[in-house]
Amino acid sequence: MKKMTVYKEKQQIGEKLSIWRSIMSFPIIWMIVGTIGIILVDALFRPLAEQTAGFASLLLTLTAGVVAIIIYWLTMKYIARRSVPEISRKRAGIEAGMGLLIGAIFMIVSTLIIVAAGGYSLQWAGAADAGSVIIPSITAALGAAIVEELIFRGLMFQAIQKLGNSWIALAVTSLFFGVAHLGNPGATLWSGFAITLEAGVLLGAAFLWRRNLWFAMGLHFSWNAIEGLLGIPVSGHAASGLFTVKVNGAALLTGGDFGLEGSIVPVALSLLISIPMLIGTARNRGVGVGNLPESK
Repeated sequence: MKKMTVYKEKQQIGEKLSIWRSIMSFPIIWMIVGTIGIILVDALFRPLAEQTAGFASLLLTLTAGVVAIIIYWLTMKYIARRSVPEISRKRAGIEAGMGLLIGAIFMIVSTLIIVAAGGYSLQWAGAADAGSVIIPSITAALGAAIVEELIFRGLMFQAIQKLGNSWIALAVTSLFFGVAHLGNPGATLWSGFAITLEAGVLLGAAFLWRRNLWFAMGLHFSWNAIEGLLGIPVSGHAASGLFTVKVNGAALLTGGDFGLEGSIVPVALSLLISIPMLIGTARNRGVGVGNLPESK
């Protein structure tokens, strides 16, 4: 009789654990848990990095990035109970490098088009200390790229994709990404819409194409870093830069106070890059473009 009672108690405990695991493995739950963890890491390290300077600030940002990636890995592995090939160390350098290259080309070409159209005039800021410009630009771009990609393309995209499909995930994460930037300095409804298309769609398409967060992070990083180094506001945030930028003409061309990302030029270019990525994604998986593949 006693053995039977113990057995029933163990069975009840097992059932409760099973229910708890089922709840925690629900996509919205692990998305929220992981996001909170990453935001807390960012909230802890970002003020410390901002209070320091030079390589110390960069080191703190790198540390925060590593901790955030560990939080993401723990969330996916032990709460979502999913594999994490998207942050595998295999080909991480190659994927990040490809992202860096595409992001750099995207930003440089966008800037050159606006310069050619008379929207920007750039002059070398000879008095600027290169070290005091380069390290802060790299630090800010690195922190944003890691945290935002882990949350939006890593957690949110894959959670929504699990509940719906890739198109829904792409649309929802792109919209949320645009809305998240509405509180930035100089933001308008247009700039939010522009961010939705040029950043949300492009970075989502990049993740779908490569199924790799290193690629998306590399693209995001070089995008922001080059903007900052050029002296163009990054999503409304002023950048000292290696150049002095004079803005002329309509805000639709130049982006106005919000910076390059509020310009129609990168919006158009981003779509030209995103569409082949989405088509390539569908072809590589052997499915139609109307039904992009789900993550596994």
